[in-house]
Amino acid sequence: MSALLQVTDLRVAYGGIQAVKGVSFQVNEGELVSLIGSNGAGKTTTMKAITGSLLPTAGRIEYLGRDIRGQGSWDLVKQGLVMVPEGRGVFTRMSILENLQMGAYLRRDKAGIQTDIERVFHLFPRLQERSLQLAGTLSGGEQQMLAMGRALLSRPRLLLLDEPSMGLSPLMVDKIFEVIADVAGLGVTLLLVEQNASRALKMAQRAYVMESGEISMQGEAKALLHDPKVRAAYLGE
Repeated sequence: MSALLQVTDLRVAYGGIQAVKGVSFQVNEGELVSLIGSNGAGKTTTMKAITGSLLPTAGRIEYLGRDIRGQGSWDLVKQGLVMVPEGRGVFTRMSILENLQMGAYLRRDKAGIQTDIERVFHLFPRLQERSLQLAGTLSGGEQQMLAMGRALLSRPRLLLLDEPSMGLSPLMVDKIFEVIADVAGLGVTLLLVEQNASRALKMAQRAYVMESGEISMQGEAKALLHDPKVRAAYLGE
């Protein structure tokens, strides 16, 4: 299995504070990999460094075998590396349909775009019912659906999801994880950052545990799910 994403000795600092301290991990083609850890562990900072929002102070980030440090997010989207950020980031003054169309901004295949919009509407019927409604008027869960749908319109090869269940109702969390499983089933490689460690570990093939800017544990997700240290620290047991 070949590595689609290889992160080696990644270091990221905010001012004088070292937020990520030499992190190394990989995501193989076709995998769903979870990155779990408590608030402030450095998970989101790591995701931002991978996607070009933050410039690392050291280390390598290889995607498709090439070092992508310093490339902008827009360049990475062209190459199939796409992130759904924490907080969703939808265009609040645009309609649901317009948000989805923005996800396909770099594409020129009109028929394919329409097919993918219909696929998103099949995944999220609620979005189809409200396709002309402004995104800013949607609930948090609906905005999360829209952010994921918009990302799918760019036809990602590697999709990074940063805290997709944060702040959502239990029913909406179930729906979001159902869609994540569907997306993985389509062959999209996924890197999932998620505070709901139990759900993340049950869904992933492999996982990494991040603490204070470092990887403290790694392995098969099912093994970590039953590890006493993980259960005590992240599953409330």
